[in-house]
Amino acid sequence: MLRYRLLIIVATIIWGSSFVIVKDVTGMLSPAWILVVRFAAAAVIMAIALLPRRQLYFDRAHVGYGLLFGVAMFLAYYLQTIGITDTTPGKNAFLTGTYCVMVPFLAWAGLRRRPNRYNIVAAALCIVGIGFISLDGNLGIGFGDAMTLGCAVFYALHIVLVSHFAQNRDIFVLTMWQFAGVAACSLVAGIAFEPSPDLAALPFECWASLAYLTLACTALALLLQNIGQAHLPPASAALLLSLESVFGVAFSVALGAESLSARVVAGFALVFAAIVVSEVLPQRAQARASMVE
Repeated sequence: MLRYRLLIIVATIIWGSSFVIVKDVTGMLSPAWILVVRFAAAAVIMAIALLPRRQLYFDRAHVGYGLLFGVAMFLAYYLQTIGITDTTPGKNAFLTGTYCVMVPFLAWAGLRRRPNRYNIVAAALCIVGIGFISLDGNLGIGFGDAMTLGCAVFYALHIVLVSHFAQNRDIFVLTMWQFAGVAACSLVAGIAFEPSPDLAALPFECWASLAYLTLACTALALLLQNIGQAHLPPASAALLLSLESVFGVAFSVALGAESLSARVVAGFALVFAAIVVSEVLPQRAQARASMVE
């Protein structure tokens, strides 16, 4: 189980580096078309890399569940990308991180997996910690904030779906179809709601950022996420994924975009405490119970 947790943590480190990049790219390319480029390219890369598994490409279950994951992920990413154009990166990271509270209860409602007391306490600690890390004095809820909250709902749904339906299936092929699903939905949204971009006019800096978002933040990080989620309970996966906002602020501090304050340090401590409550305390309680028996 440790290796699957580590895979998710590596994914969150990669995503943490992306908040400032996405904010910059949205000034040059609209949200849906950013997702078209990212996920279409990632789907092609995965299809080429998985040629030895091509006998599973058109398996009905892999196509169906992969596209289902893709629809949920498209709605999450699209709303998040719209949201970041109308709010601060810190609030965007915080409100996105609220999915760690939603996941245990979505799993309870949809999969009948009742959250334990550790899940509930950890989720509460985590959301307070992310608030300390990400929020400043501006606590009002605007359009961008509302879009980001909607994104958190679909992130939570995606986590529950992958944790349940990816078991005993080829996670690589599922991820390929997920990327294709996001790209297709993004193309429809781009054609319907956004002006057609002049891709040839985009500067080199934009293409370099898109390449990083495609290769690292999409193809690699989402594959690591799906592998990890397929082997972990939804509540545990959600809590580990919430580290994205922690690493997002850490990268901002390292790059000089934000300063490290006592409030941010307190937030880091609370998120770490949440992980201990969720991942360490239940194992110790189980070990003590086994010794008593």
